Amino acid sequence: MLDILHRVSREVNAAPGLPEALRIIVERVADAMAVDVCSVYLLDAAQGDFVLMDTRGLNPGSVGQVRLSPEQGLVGLVAEREEPINLEDAPAHPRFRYFPETGEERYSSFLGVPIIHYRTVLGVLVVQQTVRRRFEEQEVAFLVTLAAQLAGAIAHARASGGIDGLEQDAVVEGGRALQGLPGAPGVAIGTAVVSYSQADLNAIPDRPPVDTEAEVAAFEAAVELVRGELHRLSEQIAESVSADEQMLFDVYLRMLEGDSLVRETRDRIRAGNWAPGALRQVIAEHVQVFEEMDDAYLRERASDIRDLGRRILSRLRDEGEQVRWVPEQAVLVGHEVSASQLAEIPSERLVAVVAATGSRNSHVAILARALGIPAVMGVDDLRIRQLDGRRTVVDGYAGRFYVDPSPAVEQEYQRLISDEAEFTEGLEAVRDQPPVTPDGRRIGLYANTGLISDINLSLAAGCDGIGLHRTEFPFLIRDRFPGEEEQEALYRQVLEQFSPYPVILRTLDVGGDKSLAYFPIEEENPFLGWRGIRLTLDHPEIFLTQLRAMLRADRGLNNLQILIPMVSRLEEISGVRRLVQRARQELAEDGIETRSPPVGVMIEVPATIYQIDRYCDQADFLSVGSNDLTQYLLAVDRNNSRVASLYDELHPAVLAAIREVVRAARRHGKRLSVCGGMAGDPAGVILLMGLGVEALSMSVSSLLRIKWVIRRVPVARAAELVNRAVDMDSPEEVRRMLRRTLEEYELGGLIRAGK
Repeated sequence: MLDILHRVSREVNAAPGLPEALRIIVERVADAMAVDVCSVYLLDAAQGDFVLMDTRGLNPGSVGQVRLSPEQGLVGLVAEREEPINLEDAPAHPRFRYFPETGEERYSSFLGVPIIHYRTVLGVLVVQQTVRRRFEEQEVAFLVTLAAQLAGAIAHARASGGIDGLEQDAVVEGGRALQGLPGAPGVAIGTAVVSYSQADLNAIPDRPPVDTEAEVAAFEAAVELVRGELHRLSEQIAESVSADEQMLFDVYLRMLEGDSLVRETRDRIRAGNWAPGALRQVIAEHVQVFEEMDDAYLRERASDIRDLGRRILSRLRDEGEQVRWVPEQAVLVGHEVSASQLAEIPSERLVAVVAATGSRNSHVAILARALGIPAVMGVDDLRIRQLDGRRTVVDGYAGRFYVDPSPAVEQEYQRLISDEAEFTEGLEAVRDQPPVTPDGRRIGLYANTGLISDINLSLAAGCDGIGLHRTEFPFLIRDRFPGEEEQEALYRQVLEQFSPYPVILRTLDVGGDKSLAYFPIEEENPFLGWRGIRLTLDHPEIFLTQLRAMLRADRGLNNLQILIPMVSRLEEISGVRRLVQRARQELAEDGIETRSPPVGVMIEVPATIYQIDRYCDQADFLSVGSNDLTQYLLAVDRNNSRVASLYDELHPAVLAAIREVVRAARRHGKRLSVCGGMAGDPAGVILLMGLGVEALSMSVSSLLRIKWVIRRVPVARAAELVNRAVDMDSPEEVRRMLRRTLEEYELGGLIRAGK
C-alpha cells in the first residue's frame, strides 16, 4: 500500500490541473482497493454545497450536477463529523440520499473519508461496492492516509483556479489564499513571472570527455562568463539598493573565486567526466551538505549554490542570457528565487516576490525589503509551472498569495493599496510633529535597523534614535568572521550618523533561523539551542572582537548602548559585563580609552519574566523582543507556515507577560522599550500604550504610522482596552476590539489585510 500511496501522490502533484488530478485519484483508488465506485466531492465555498467533481463507477453525466448541502446525505455526514463513515448497508442509513442521475442504487457498502487541509474540510473521498460488507480497517486507513496526502494538492489547485472546464465559478472561490511566511511587508497586485532556468543540472548524464583539457578550458571560460554576468547584475541593482545589500552578490562571486567549487570540478573532469557531468556532481555534493543542516540560513545557501551551478551550465551549453517578456507589474514567483534572478527583473517593473522555499532571512527577502516590495516566502503547495502569466495578489503582511483572485478579493486589495498610498501621503503631515498622545504622554519612537539603507531611511523619518541595530548582517554575508576594524567602521557609521541620539547595538545573534555558512551549527531544535548570547559567551574570542569594535566606534560620541539577546540566566548578564570590562582593559593597554556603556537585556525568553525583578537589578535597561517572546510563550515556530495562524502577538497571554515586565521596570526605575512586530502594528501599539510602555522600536516603514496612532489615541482609553484584552479568550477577539477602536478614531486605513 505504501508504494501505491507514493505513486498516486507523485502523479497527482505532477498533474497540470485539478481535473487531471481528480481523474488520477478516482482511477488509482478504484484499482488499488478493487471497488466498484470511487468518487470525489469538493466543497463549493461560495454556495456551501458539496459537488460531485469526478467519479469512476457512477454515471459520468452526473459530474458537476450532483450537489449536496452539508446537512444532506452521507457525504454531508462525513464532512460534519470530520471522520470516516464505514457502512455495510448505506441505503438503510437515515442520512442516505439517493440521486437517480448517478445510478448508485445498486451499491450497498459505503466508505467516505474527509479531505482536510489545515482544519478546513475541502471535500469527501468515497468508495462503494455492490456487495454488502464493511470495509476492513486497513482499507479505511489507506483511504484516510491518501486523503491527508492529497489535501495539499487539492487546496493548491482550488486556490489557483486549476479546474479548467468544470464549472469554475460554481466550485472555486477566488478568495482562497495560499499561506506562506511574511518576507517583506506590503501589498501588490500583478502578473506572475515564473523564475526558472533553462539549465537542468539533474538531467545531465555522466560522460567521458573526448578532450580533457578542452573540457577544462570550456568550464573555466564558462566560469569567467558567469563572473562577468554577476558583476553586471550587481551594478544593475546598485541603483536601487545600498552597497551593503549589494554585497549579497559577493557571496556568489566568492563561491567562484574560492578554491573548492572550481577546483573540485576541474579535478573531476580530469578524473574522467565531461564538464557538465563534473559540474553536476560537485554542485550536488555541495548542495547536499547544506541541505542536511538544520538551520534555515544554511539551507538558503544551498539555493545559491544551485543557482550558480545552473548559470555555469547554461554558459557551457552556450545558452547565454535569456531574453524574456516582463509585464509592467511583475510578481516574481519560483520554487527557489535567488538574489540574482530578482536582479534580472527591471526594478521599475518588479512589484513583489513569492517563493515556495525560504524565510525572512533568505537573500531574496532581504533584497525585497531593501527595494521596498512585498515578499512571501515558504508558500505551501506552490505549483510553479501552473502560474506563469496569471493574475496574482501578494500580501506581505500576512504571508498570503492569491492566484486568479476573485473580483471581490482583488477589489479589496486594490482598495487597500489605494488607501495605503493616500494614507502614506497624509502621514507626511505628522513627520515633524512630536509623538505625544492627546492626554499629554510622550512615547519615544526608535528604529530597528540592520542595513545601511535602514539608517538613511530612519534619519529621514525623524526617529529618536536606534532602538535595535542587528549586528549579525555583516557576519551573515561574509565567508569568515569580520575583523575588529571592519566591525568598528560599520558601527561607527551608525553611531556617528545618529549622534547624539542613543544607538542600541545588539550583540551577535545567530543560531535558530540565522546561521553562518563558515560556522555551521547542527542541532535537532536550533530555536531552543545554541544561539544568541549562549553562543557568544562560549566563544569569547569572537565576542571580545565585537565588543572591542563597539567600544572603539563609540569614542568621542558616547551614544552606544549594548543589548544582550536570548538571555535566560542571570549569570549571562554578569558574564557580558566582565567581558566588556576586559575589552576596555585590553584597549586601554593599547592606549585607547573607552567608556563603559549601558548594558541592557532582551526579554524574549519566558524564564526572564518569572525572575524579572532580579533582571532589573542587574540590567541598565530592558527591551522586550515581542517576536521571540510570542514564539516561545505560544510554542509556535513563526517560520513554519503550517502553524503560522497560531502565532499572534496580541494573544492575551503575551499581553499579560508584557504587563508583568512593565510593572517591574517601573518598580525599579528602569528604561523599557518594546521592539519587534508588535511595536510596528497599530493595533498592538494601542495596547502597549495602555500597558504603560513609553518607548517603541520598529521597522522604519512603520514609524510615521505609529506616530499617527499615538497622536490620536489617549493613553487613558488605551488602558481601558488593555484591561478588557487581557481577560479575553483569544487574540482574534482582541483584534476585533482593536479594529473597532481604530475605525472609531478614523484610523481604519491602518488596518492591514489579514490582521
